[in-house]
Amino acid sequence: MDRLRNASSLALSWVGLFALLLAPGLGPRANQLTTPVPDVDPHVAAGSKSAPIVMEVFSDFQCPACKTLFVTTNRQVMDNYVSTGKVYLIHRDFPLPMHAHSQVAAQYSRAAAQIGKFEVVEQALFQNQERWEQTGDVDGTVAAALSPAEMTKVRALVKGGTLNAAIQKDVALGKFYSVNQTPTTVFHAKGQTYPYAGVMSYEILRNFLDQLGKS
Repeated sequence: MDRLRNASSLALSWVGLFALLLAPGLGPRANQLTTPVPDVDPHVAAGSKSAPIVMEVFSDFQCPACKTLFVTTNRQVMDNYVSTGKVYLIHRDFPLPMHAHSQVAAQYSRAAAQIGKFEVVEQALFQNQERWEQTGDVDGTVAAALSPAEMTKVRALVKGGTLNAAIQKDVALGKFYSVNQTPTTVFHAKGQTYPYAGVMSYEILRNFLDQLGKS
């Protein structure tokens, strides 16, 4: 699990999740946001904006723990909560400085999002993480998932240099939430905010979301 510094204050256990739910005023940044979540790029969000629960996932494509969360947990959340209107899921880029290729990967995923191919590229980057991490060939990994015409558009967007501003907005928002580890998921429900750092199993997250929906 990747860290910028000791994240013990955010690394919550199963019990900690419910402690946040039952006593949100004790949780980090609880009650911080009572307005709509800011700067949501609909190209990297999934589900209904009116869903009762919002999940912001601060992620780094080169982070092994982020891959684990994506593969084992969040894809099931997409099927069972996002597609049913219960959760609005937002991807947030939080490339860590120690990862040589994560900023580039974020640029390519953002470019793919602009042409409606974010989910395809997100899956390709995570599933092939070990390969492009060693070679640095983010471009080739993305190209294998897109058509030549789509890839031409993606490369043009990356070369244009306009995508870094959106990435840096996510990083700034993450710092506002005190994110110092990837993945970190920030939950919003009924005016309360609940950050959780680390990987959750789908079973734990399912129980938490169900309780959060009832609170």
